[in-house]
Amino acid sequence: MTMVVDGQRADFDRARSFAAVKDLFAKCHEDGGYFPMLRMARDRYYCLPKLDSPPGRTMTFRGRKVIQWAINNYLGLAERPELIEVATEAAARWGIGAPMGSRFMTGNTDLHEALEAALSQFFAKPSTVLFNYGYLGVLGTVSSLVAKEDIIVIDRQSHASMMDAAFSSHRFLPFRHNDLESLEQSLKRATRDCRGGILVMVEGVYGMTGDLADLPGIIALKDRYGARLFVDDAHGVGSIGPGGRGTGIHLGAQQGIDIYFGTFAKAFAAIGGFACGDEPVTEYIRYNARSQIFAKSLPLVVVAVLLKALEIIEREPELVERLWSNARKLQHGLRELGFELGNTQSAITPVYLPLDGVDAAMKIVSKMRDEKGVFISAVMYPVVPMGVVLCRLVPSASHTDEDIALTLKAFAEARDELGVGTVFPSSWTGAAADQGET
Repeated sequence: MTMVVDGQRADFDRARSFAAVKDLFAKCHEDGGYFPMLRMARDRYYCLPKLDSPPGRTMTFRGRKVIQWAINNYLGLAERPELIEVATEAAARWGIGAPMGSRFMTGNTDLHEALEAALSQFFAKPSTVLFNYGYLGVLGTVSSLVAKEDIIVIDRQSHASMMDAAFSSHRFLPFRHNDLESLEQSLKRATRDCRGGILVMVEGVYGMTGDLADLPGIIALKDRYGARLFVDDAHGVGSIGPGGRGTGIHLGAQQGIDIYFGTFAKAFAAIGGFACGDEPVTEYIRYNARSQIFAKSLPLVVVAVLLKALEIIEREPELVERLWSNARKLQHGLRELGFELGNTQSAITPVYLPLDGVDAAMKIVSKMRDEKGVFISAVMYPVVPMGVVLCRLVPSASHTDEDIALTLKAFAEARDELGVGTVFPSSWTGAAADQGET
C-alpha cells in the first residue's frame, strides 16, 4: 500500500513541476524582445528591407531607383568590375566551396597566407590571422585570450560583437564612452580585483556616431596599468588614415595597439575579418579561437577577391581622398541647413533629429525613401537618448555631387513637411546615449 501512495506522490510532484514550466516559445507570441511592434506586424520595410540590385551609390528599392546611404561601401569597391572578374575566375578554378574543411585541418592555402602577410604589411603589424566573419572574429579573438581570472574593460558604446565577447567572459567593467577619467577608474578597480590580465576594448571609429577613440590617451593609460588594448577598427579600415590604413596609423598610435582588428565587410566590399598583432599572439589566437578552428575555411573565391581589393586600395589612394571629399560636402551641407551631426570625425554622417518614438522615425524614413528617392535608415533609444532619432548616412567614394545635392534638398524638404523642430530633449548630449552600468 505504501508503494502505491509513494508512486502517486511522485506522479503528483512530477505533474506539479511540469505545470511550473513555461513553453520556451511563448515569448515568440508576446510583445517583447527587439522591435516587438515591427516583428508582430511581420515588417519587411523598416526591418529586413529588400534592395533589388547590386550594391552601389544607387540601388532599386520596391521598383524605384534610390540614392543609397545605408550600406558600408566606403571606397565604392562593390561596383568595381575587377572584383567580379576575379571572383568568376577563382570560382572557375577552385569551385565555390574550396578549400573544404576548417583552416586548422585541411583548409589552409598559399593564398590565405599571402593575404595575411599583405595585411600585416599594410597595417604595420608583425602578423595577422584571418577569420570568416568580423563578428565571429571578435568573439574568437577575445575568448581565446581572456580566461576566468582575466578582466575586460570596455567602452560602453562598443559594437554588439565586442559587448557579446565581454558578456561571455567571466568578468568585465564598462567605462563611459571615450572618457579617460572613467577608463582610469575602471582600470584602477580592475587592477585591484584582478588575479590575471586586463584587456581594454574600444572601437577605432564608432560606427553609429562617427567619433574616433582617443587612442593616444587610452594607450597611455593601458600602459600605466599593465593592460593590453584591443581596437576594433571596422569603420576605420580602408576609410581613414594615409591610404586607408586605419585609425591607429591616422592618430600615430598603431604601435601602441596590441590587437588591431578589422573587417572586410565595409571598405573591402566583401566578407571576413582579421586580427593583427605580435606573432606569438596571433599564433595563440590561431590555435585557440574556437569560432575559427571549428568553422570551414574562408573560401578561396573570397580570398582572391580580398587580395585584389587590397591591391586596388594600395594602387588608388585617391579613393580615400574622394570618400573624404564627398563626406565633407555632405556634412557641410547638412550643417548649413541647420542639422545636428554630433561629434563625427569620420565619413560616418549621423543626422540627429528631435523626434520621439517609433512612429516619428518611421515617418521620416518612409518619406525619404518613397517620396524623395533617398534610402536612409534610422535608429532610436537606447542607441540615442529618448526623444531623438538618428539617421546615419554612409558616404562612399562613388557618390556624386548630384547625389549629395539631391540628398540635401530631400532632407530640407522632409524636415519642413514633417514639421521637425530644432529643440532636443534635456537628455540630449550631442552623441549616442550612455548605456549605463552593466
